[in-house]
Amino acid sequence: MQLATPQGRFDAIKRDLALILLASLAVAVVLTIILASDSTASSANGLAARDILAATILVAGALGMAGLTWYRLSTARRNLVRSHQEALELRRSLLMSDAIIKAEPQVLIYWEQGQGLSIVSSTLRSVPGVPQASAELMHFGAWLAPSAADELKAGLDALFGSGTPFNLLLRTKAGGHLEADGRSAGTRAVVRLRDLTGHKRDLMKILDRHHELSRDIQSSRALLDALPMPIWLRDAEGRIEWSNRAYVAAVEATDGSQVIARQIELLESRQRVGLDSAFRSRATASASSSTMRLPLIIGGERRQHDVIMLPLEGRMANAAFDISALARAEVELARLSSANDKTLDRVATGVAIFNGEQKLTFFNDAYCRLWQLDAAWLETGPTNGEILDQLRERSTLPAVVDYRPWKAKLLSAYGGDAEHEDWWHLPGGRTLHVVIEQRADGGVTYLIDDATERFALESRYNALIDVQRETLDSLHEGVAVFGTDGRLKLFNSAFLKIWKLARRTLADAPHIDAIIRHARVHYDEPATWQQIANAATALLDERDPLEGQMVRPDNSVIDFAVTPLPDGATLLTFADVTDAKRYERALIERNEALVAADQLKSQFISHVSYELRTPLTNIIGFGELLSTPRTGPLNDKQREYLGDISGSSKTLLSIIDDILDLATIDAGGLELKLGTVDVRDVIDAAIKGVHERAGRARLTIDIAVADHATTFIGDEARVRQILYNLLSNAVGFSRPGDTIHLSCWRERRMMTFMIEDQGVGIPKEQQARVFERFESRSHGSKHRGAGLGLPVVKSLVELHGGDMTLDSEPGHGTRITVRFPEHGTVRGVVDESAKRA
Repeated sequence: MQLATPQGRFDAIKRDLALILLASLAVAVVLTIILASDSTASSANGLAARDILAATILVAGALGMAGLTWYRLSTARRNLVRSHQEALELRRSLLMSDAIIKAEPQVLIYWEQGQGLSIVSSTLRSVPGVPQASAELMHFGAWLAPSAADELKAGLDALFGSGTPFNLLLRTKAGGHLEADGRSAGTRAVVRLRDLTGHKRDLMKILDRHHELSRDIQSSRALLDALPMPIWLRDAEGRIEWSNRAYVAAVEATDGSQVIARQIELLESRQRVGLDSAFRSRATASASSSTMRLPLIIGGERRQHDVIMLPLEGRMANAAFDISALARAEVELARLSSANDKTLDRVATGVAIFNGEQKLTFFNDAYCRLWQLDAAWLETGPTNGEILDQLRERSTLPAVVDYRPWKAKLLSAYGGDAEHEDWWHLPGGRTLHVVIEQRADGGVTYLIDDATERFALESRYNALIDVQRETLDSLHEGVAVFGTDGRLKLFNSAFLKIWKLARRTLADAPHIDAIIRHARVHYDEPATWQQIANAATALLDERDPLEGQMVRPDNSVIDFAVTPLPDGATLLTFADVTDAKRYERALIERNEALVAADQLKSQFISHVSYELRTPLTNIIGFGELLSTPRTGPLNDKQREYLGDISGSSKTLLSIIDDILDLATIDAGGLELKLGTVDVRDVIDAAIKGVHERAGRARLTIDIAVADHATTFIGDEARVRQILYNLLSNAVGFSRPGDTIHLSCWRERRMMTFMIEDQGVGIPKEQQARVFERFESRSHGSKHRGAGLGLPVVKSLVELHGGDMTLDSEPGHGTRITVRFPEHGTVRGVVDESAKRA
């Protein structure tokens, strides 16, 4: 919305006045007419002239007031126009001043007494560290450097207190520079913060650098003054212009001013002119520090010093270091180094020392002999890498896949802080133990030890110790070895078991008396133990062995023996022969019983052979004779009865044969007739015996023989009997329509046969009993035998030197596997035919 101009407001007032005048004139005219009309009516009363006069005066007054108002309005108009022009001028001046103030990057702060500080303008953006927010800007200590904040605070206090102006160059905490200018005007003050430009910026940088240099000089002077060695500074004319406290003490002056005033020299007078001049010219010419070793007298004592002179733009800095102790140490070090070199030349370990530049500085004779290197070439100081390359060319380094990374890893030991240790296995069979140690100078020391012979000896020694330990621990006899001092040196587990000792009891190598005290709990015969102790601790040149037997209260029998060893030690052996004694008595009794049983068994076998086999043979023969046409025709019922008689007779004959075989095997009278057994022939013969039964039961026999399973050494008749019994057993426990699998293959020098059926199977808890004699169970099938088939098979297989396994699960059949030695080993004896095979 725009404001009305003075002319517009004046025109509006004039229109209002004109309306007022017209209204007044209209009122006056109306009154005159009214008075004129009333004057005729009231002329009689003599009032007409007076009313007219009053109306005229009223109109004249209104006109006068209108004129006066018009005059005053004209005057007000002129004043209003003049005021508006002045306001426009003031606004232009304000806008100009504001543009001028904001055109310059600055912070303008205005202060008036009683009102405090206020920020008029804040356009300073180019100075690092100056905050932009007004609230932060007024906290000068938060963004100005401490010294600059203190200076500004002092200037503001003086400006606000007494009107004293100030102009300061300030530094922010962020490293920026600005100018602060303060001026007063009566009870007011203005402070300007502006960026530095031109020579003021350069001046501020110079001042900062000056402050830094002054601080560094003060710190350096303080440090040099605190050092214990004399330090002094000469000017271009060679005069002493500064010295530290150590120099003052060395020349026995009171303070530094006396040294400067009197020019007290630390060098001797006879040396000062010539040596100092030559030394100074030498240092100046090289433009670097120079060192000369001179004898100086300090504190009444003549000592060697290293005097350093450093030229500094026409001046000369000097320092004297007392090296008397260093000189003595160098002499002592040279002596020790020489002795150390001689000692290292005599050791068998190869030693090579490399400095921080990886150059060889020392090597001993063992190092040369170890690598077969030329000593003259090593004296030239080759680098570590050059030596490694030379050894690689000779093929005397370990065979590595990638030589460069391996070499870099070795050379990385320089400058490290850890010891490097490795084993090098050389192509020639040698083994080297390499240790790389760090040196204080950044170099390394190689210690190379040829451990080939030591490894071989350790390997043989460890092998012997392991064999000895395993041998002793595998013995059933308790073994204990006591040294010449009577303490335990060696023992085995059987020794602990016999005397029921804890291993921790013998861990500290106890004396034999302590062991006897523990053992007497189980056998308390002081005389016997005294003999053993005397034999183990006797100091006689010739010691006799001692043997005996102990019968302990628990009826156990222990045989003991004390044997002197060549090295002075004593070997004690204890053997628990309790079982042997029992077996001895039992064997004697059993032998007597076996002799009697053998006689009975022989009589039984002979009786069975003649009393059972002969009638059965006759029955079988007559049955076969009756079934022939020569005896006449038979009806079906008779032929069926003869078949049952023949089958039952053959079954009974088989049982009798099994009993005779078992009896013969138990008596040790069964001898195998070893020979070459044809695998396919013996399988066909066994299947032929069960073919009729398998056909009646509608069973299928599946045969699988590997190509390499052709022949082996064994008793063909007994092998056929084994397979027949297993097939007969499988046929008996199979269901109609099942398949019986017979497989044969060669495996690990054994001929393996496997018979697998799909029958009812055998429960787990009964599988271990199926090999017992006369153990017969139907397991849910109709078959039930005498329980001799599998025991006979197991005995015959073991007689061949083979083994037999059974795997069965109820409802999933049974698998029996038998293995025969390929070359006919029978209970540790190899048949001659097997040897020839």
